[in-house]
Amino acid sequence: MLTLAVVLGLTVYRLGFLWFSRMDLFVDEAQYWLWGQELAFGYYSKPPLIGWTIRAVTELAGSDAPFWVRFPVPILHGVTALILGRVAKGLWDARAGFLVAVGYLTLPVVAVGSVQMSTDTVLFPFMALALAGYLRLLQTGGKAYAVLAGFALGIGFLAKYAAFYFLICAGLAALFIPQARLGWRSAGLVLLAFFVAISPNVVWNLLNGLTTVEHTMDNADWVRDPGARAGLNYDNLLTFFASQFAVFGPVLMAALLWQPLRDRRWPFGFFQLFTLPIIALVCVQALLSNAYANWAASAYLAGTLAVLPWLSRRWLIGSFVINAGFCLIIPITTLFADDVKFLERYTGLDEMSDALIDTARAEGLNTIVASERNILSDLYYTGRDSGLTFYSTPPEGRAMNHYAQSYPLPGDLNKEVLLVSRSNEQPDCDGPVAAVATLAPDTGAFRKRSVYLYRLPASCAVVAR
Repeated sequence: MLTLAVVLGLTVYRLGFLWFSRMDLFVDEAQYWLWGQELAFGYYSKPPLIGWTIRAVTELAGSDAPFWVRFPVPILHGVTALILGRVAKGLWDARAGFLVAVGYLTLPVVAVGSVQMSTDTVLFPFMALALAGYLRLLQTGGKAYAVLAGFALGIGFLAKYAAFYFLICAGLAALFIPQARLGWRSAGLVLLAFFVAISPNVVWNLLNGLTTVEHTMDNADWVRDPGARAGLNYDNLLTFFASQFAVFGPVLMAALLWQPLRDRRWPFGFFQLFTLPIIALVCVQALLSNAYANWAASAYLAGTLAVLPWLSRRWLIGSFVINAGFCLIIPITTLFADDVKFLERYTGLDEMSDALIDTARAEGLNTIVASERNILSDLYYTGRDSGLTFYSTPPEGRAMNHYAQSYPLPGDLNKEVLLVSRSNEQPDCDGPVAAVATLAPDTGAFRKRSVYLYRLPASCAVVAR
């Protein structure tokens, strides 16, 4: 009951601050919202579950205000915490269950992830459920647990392809730990349930030129041409590795790295193999190209189970003081997003969209064309009830974002449009071109990033960049 009370209390705390948050929807969040308006089994850069989730919540709420777009986030993290806590309680005792549940919920990556909608957040409860089902399958057998583990992992895969790490880690665990080995029939049933769950997205990708796979390869760009693009970027590796102490918490990360030297017995060794290989794989990506701090975030579900149950009282107190303090402060900062430097990219987005829409209306235009994803994403969200139409400049070759793929400016559009450009040089084309305005915000996401607005025929905007 204590675990449930703390999880519920912290979830309500986060929801309360979300209601008053002054953060605009970030570029990714606005894009996920748009996907929810166009229900499909896949999208340009991600599988579909995040769009479905946002659509379901906003439909039930009758509002797509930022609060409702983000409303599922604290709840999904709370559910993940309860699942992990239940796993720990089953393996050890109620104390371990409490430590793991609350420890997960206060992780820095979860604190930051609880104020914005992300694919990690949607992935985590399903990955935790898959881990719980897989452990029960190893301990007791049974077709139901095999189906649960495989299907939950597959649904997680529909949130983020990082769910595939689970299969890699399960294979490594089976290789090195006798207790982690399944019979062929059970393993086959897990895989069958997994592939049944992911099949709609697989079919969608096949019918859409493997769009999402192509984007994933763009993120790991060295795989396209290792000889030309791969290199040994030690600074990137060091930056990514150091960032993991902020993602997991300095005490927990240090303990995670020390633990294999201390204790690799079951089940600690099992959880280590569901944690450390993911970090190692992303370290390789960082070394060869680049990696963002959250790319290994899925490792820390098992990481909490690997570390928290055995930490001494002194180190537990130190960890909770650091992580919980950070966890409580982050929601408060969102109330002052306009004045907090690291939240700058979450502000000023709707103001830019409003200025663009007002300028178009003042010019008697009802179509805005832009090439930048960060401008288009908020235009579609903020301008959803404006009556204006928004397009991306057509891509040169393969589309590099969702807007260029799904909303390219038609080549046969016979009207004038407002072009949003980063260049202060007027587009050179046949037809009248007029410089309308320059927008240069002093604060927010577009600070020191001037945009230039031109009134021109659509045929000119087709070739303008």
